[in-house]
Amino acid sequence: MTAASGVLLLAGPTASGKTELAIELAKKWNAEIVNADSRQIYRGMPIGTAAPTREQLAAVPHHLVGFLDPQDRYSAARFSADAAAAIQAIHARGRRAIVVGGTGFYIRALTGAVDLAPQYDELVRERLARETHLHDAQFLHEWLTVRDRERAATIHPQDTYRVLRALEVALAPDSARRAGPIESLRSAGIPFLKVFLKVDESELQERIIRRTDAMLQAGFVEEAERIGEKAVAANAVGYPQAIAYARGWCTYEELRDLLVRTTRRYAKRQTTWFRSEPDIVTAARHDVERLARESLRWV
Repeated sequence: MTAASGVLLLAGPTASGKTELAIELAKKWNAEIVNADSRQIYRGMPIGTAAPTREQLAAVPHHLVGFLDPQDRYSAARFSADAAAAIQAIHARGRRAIVVGGTGFYIRALTGAVDLAPQYDELVRERLARETHLHDAQFLHEWLTVRDRERAATIHPQDTYRVLRALEVALAPDSARRAGPIESLRSAGIPFLKVFLKVDESELQERIIRRTDAMLQAGFVEEAERIGEKAVAANAVGYPQAIAYARGWCTYEELRDLLVRTTRRYAKRQTTWFRSEPDIVTAARHDVERLARESLRWV
């Protein structure tokens, strides 16, 4: 990678306008965008994950968007490696890179603020597979809380997939951790700026409501049915509620209310995570460009 290029990492709560701002800045700076959202990586889920539209994808080159089957598992370690490779290719083309997303652990992994082993111990994975048959989601989350309270606080107790992935890391033996760190921006000597997009709370709530209505009108329920409840990606925010509605377990009005409340809670968890993110700068939309110019010397 070319260190002089630098990387702008734009984080923030869901519905805060990260995608729109990133595209605006990418056009100004001849940049390409690398996705750091753990659900926008999946194919066939553009509505519920608020993935970039076809027009947005055509306007600016995007990476790590809609490339993975919803049945497949993905990890922060794999993301770090894939994102680092994408950034390297972007810099090799003489362009700048903007990483955008609200998955805090992905961003932390990419910047090198957490140690990740390239693979986890298979015995640990087999043990956890057995535990899922013996214990419910709440028990697994409480187990994670005992082993890693900070990480557990950022994961919903019913998000079994992410709880299990975090437990794999927490329970991995020292031999697995010594296998060697995944390449990160810090280890590669790439300067970077992490910005958390600050949005007024009342504005964010209004944006969440508008997004929810737009999702429902665009066919979100049909999308959730197509993905199915057994897919790895089916625990993304809103999908269990949409499937419940499709089965007749709630009314349309109840679904809409559930989606709004679930998204609000998710946005709060994201905000809580990024408050403890190392080296992050909180900024309003209009200040991000100035910060990038000053910190990364982007002109």
